[in-house]
Amino acid sequence: MDIHSQKILILDFGSQYTQLIARRIREAKVYCEIHPYNIGLDRIKSFAPRGIVLSGGPSSVYDKGAPVVDKKIFGLGVPVLGICYGMQLTAKLLGGKVERSKKREYGGASVHVDDKSDLFKDIVPKIKVIKEPGVDGPDYLPFSNLSTDEAPLNVWMSHGDKVKELPRGFRSVAYSNNTDFAAMEDEGRRIYGVQFHPEVVHTPNGDEILGNFLFRVCGCMPSWTMKSFIDTAIAEIKEKVGEGRVVCGISGGVDSAVTAVLVHRAIGNNLTCIFVDNGVLRKNEADKVESTLKKSFHMKIRRVDASGRFLKKLKGTEDPEKKRKTIGAEFVRVFEEEAKKIKNVAFLAQGTLYPDVIESVSFKGPSATIKSHHNVGGLLKKMKLKLVEPLRELFKDEVRALGRALGMPDEIIDRQPFPGPGLAIRIIGEVTEKRCAILREADSIVLEEIKAAGLYTKIWQSFAVLLPIKTVGVMGDERTYENTVALRAVTSIDGMTADWVRLPYEVMERISTRVINEVRGVNRVVYDISSKPPSTIEWE
Repeated sequence: MDIHSQKILILDFGSQYTQLIARRIREAKVYCEIHPYNIGLDRIKSFAPRGIVLSGGPSSVYDKGAPVVDKKIFGLGVPVLGICYGMQLTAKLLGGKVERSKKREYGGASVHVDDKSDLFKDIVPKIKVIKEPGVDGPDYLPFSNLSTDEAPLNVWMSHGDKVKELPRGFRSVAYSNNTDFAAMEDEGRRIYGVQFHPEVVHTPNGDEILGNFLFRVCGCMPSWTMKSFIDTAIAEIKEKVGEGRVVCGISGGVDSAVTAVLVHRAIGNNLTCIFVDNGVLRKNEADKVESTLKKSFHMKIRRVDASGRFLKKLKGTEDPEKKRKTIGAEFVRVFEEEAKKIKNVAFLAQGTLYPDVIESVSFKGPSATIKSHHNVGGLLKKMKLKLVEPLRELFKDEVRALGRALGMPDEIIDRQPFPGPGLAIRIIGEVTEKRCAILREADSIVLEEIKAAGLYTKIWQSFAVLLPIKTVGVMGDERTYENTVALRAVTSIDGMTADWVRLPYEVMERISTRVINEVRGVNRVVYDISSKPPSTIEWE
């Protein structure tokens, strides 16, 4: 089965949870895409969705300039599920009424649902009615005769408005203490709405609710698997590239490594990978990456030691953004020089992921700031290269799953995110060879101890930062005046938000003791307990 033959269209109204909707649908093995709410009816028809989801959003349907979808989508014969703002908009467009709620709901709530609705079938356990002996009556409470004996469904609310009157043809299939219409349906037209957010983890049965929409209502099949993706992606790469030659920059990160292995699976030795050692890599990183990809996958890799060039360019630079731009520009120059040495190169493979694609087509407009080290677009024009982006449909967790399906080792697949500018933005102040050496050793110890404690795959990122601060210390009988290293460990799902990890004291103690004893030039270790927001994960 074509993995794209059964797909769900998500129309984005600006909700912070829109990507979560897509992730949950993908996890159910159904392909979906996010597009702006205003893409137009013709594009919706050409997309040929099995179902449409209208996301939540920060607006009120009665606001001036509130985002509105074309009403004709409800006449396409395609099932529609409106979530929060999507439900309110559905109600308003189809003749219902929406009003500002007297009691706003933000956070956990309880709703009673009608298990006869396709959305809620096989979700809520039926509660046996306690009957007096000899009294006839139903064994279970019907939705029309709800009582306090019925077990409610826990959900996550985030809204200040509510539906006051349902459109003609709709009925309520859930209610809460705050509204009679926590969910609605028009079974005949297969149009549904939920006031809560089934996509967030705080709605425990959210996956089942979305699953009911996907499988019971839309009739989808769970065909979106990494095995099927590999077959489709290889066929598409072969068709696009033909006998052309492809270059791919690899950094040791998950995205570039998986991209390289997938493209290599499709075209073999017509792919050449270029690894640029920029002087701000982690300890033994270049050796590990080259060894893994060469030995395990027999790939052609051109390794370039340009560390001296990069460090020379970075000399005297302290501003974080200038560091990024310097490293990005020099990378393009080095990569271009090496790529030109390869005959008949026509394509550039990149590990662009779906969140990057979503950001670029957001109805709010593309991001105003793109970190300069990600921008290698200049190569496309200079060398007249065409772009190959086989991961552009995937989320980060799907990339890891793809890597495993391709037989890649855990050492690469489970690797924590590492910034393009590398250690340069973890060295606060000027980047020098000596300061890189200090941080490289400290960072190596951090990772060794985090792995030894069994925490590496449970943490989003863990690393060391070299501060531009020297402090007084005592080693032996002598006073010292040496560098301070900050330890940073955060947990996150996608890097958009993050919380600092409550590392066990004994782990922090081992890291501190080893760094101070083994890394010459450091006499103090501190721990960063800031979350994102308001702080960022990286220090620069």
